[in-house]
Amino acid sequence: MRTFKLQVQTTVDGYMAGPNGEMDWMTFPWTDDINNHIEALTAQVDCIVLGRKLAEGFIPTWAAGPEGETQESIDWMNNTPKVVISNSLTESPWENAVVANGDLAETINKLKSEPGGDMIAYGGGTLVSSLIAGGLLDELHLFMNPTAIGAGMPVFPAGAYQQLRLVGARAFDCGITGLHFEPRRS
Repeated sequence: MRTFKLQVQTTVDGYMAGPNGEMDWMTFPWTDDINNHIEALTAQVDCIVLGRKLAEGFIPTWAAGPEGETQESIDWMNNTPKVVISNSLTESPWENAVVANGDLAETINKLKSEPGGDMIAYGGGTLVSSLIAGGLLDELHLFMNPTAIGAGMPVFPAGAYQQLRLVGARAFDCGITGLHFEPRRS
């Protein structure tokens, strides 16, 4: 069974975006230590899972080769197959991406049962909340930025009670703290 990881940046108070989707609270530039950590985190990943809304900006941005990224990172993002979770799309408008719709748990469990390396979800917010609420993740990697915004899109949806076990925590030179959790399974 493949391992399904979540990698998401958060504020100290647990938001992944501001009330209107703002991301201006994110800490940049990243330092070598966090870049190396993320490279190790994704070394075994061969499938990226995205929500439709995030995919609409994420895939074209990486295809254009964003400034400040290494060619190796750009190539990895573009060459790694993607699954876009959407109930509104029937086919993918993007290269190297397929659309999956229907029951989320069935879709994720089918992907996890296929041969291959690890899978990673980057978001967006609706997908992250649904994955957490459904208990579909094996690892949560939260990159906590040293900013509190007071309101916005929470990482953990209201009513989604889930106990987690801290696997590791690491402070990075850029000010971000990486928190690695696994869900406690009964």
